[in-house]
Amino acid sequence: MNRIFAGRYTAHTDEPFVVFLVGMRINQFTAVRQWLPVARAMLPMLETLYRHPEKGFLGGELILYWRGIGVIQYWRSLDDLHHLATNPADPHLPAWKAFNQATGSNGVVGIWHETYQIHADEYTCIYGNMPAFGLAKATEHVTAHGSHARKRWQAAPA
Repeated sequence: MNRIFAGRYTAHTDEPFVVFLVGMRINQFTAVRQWLPVARAMLPMLETLYRHPEKGFLGGELILYWRGIGVIQYWRSLDDLHHLATNPADPHLPAWKAFNQATGSNGVVGIWHETYQIHADEYTCIYGNMPAFGLAKATEHVTAHGSHARKRWQAAPA
């Protein structure tokens, strides 16, 4: 079980990073043969990332939601993320090709992703009574003092 850190914590990094949100949505529950391979393809990709942090993957969190599954990922750079997505030796490209051949645009399963590049002084996060999670787990988990979030947002240019 993960250790719970009582109180308020935040993440700290002096480096820019990328937040990559990716997932799938089951549109037709009865078409298990089409959406199950999409869901199963996520595991080898995540295993590769955790085994090879030199690829630029900082960490991530699996999320389940009605009709789908997703991953919040933190990356060192857009270049690292792009390289993983397009490298034939990594599991993403073969999974992407298999998805397009098996499912394509038939509407049974949806896929999505969003990518955000964040500068070191342009983020805020608070974790209350939580285990190390999200960005704090991927970077540095530190105690939050005072109104940390308010100070960060007030420091941002208008």
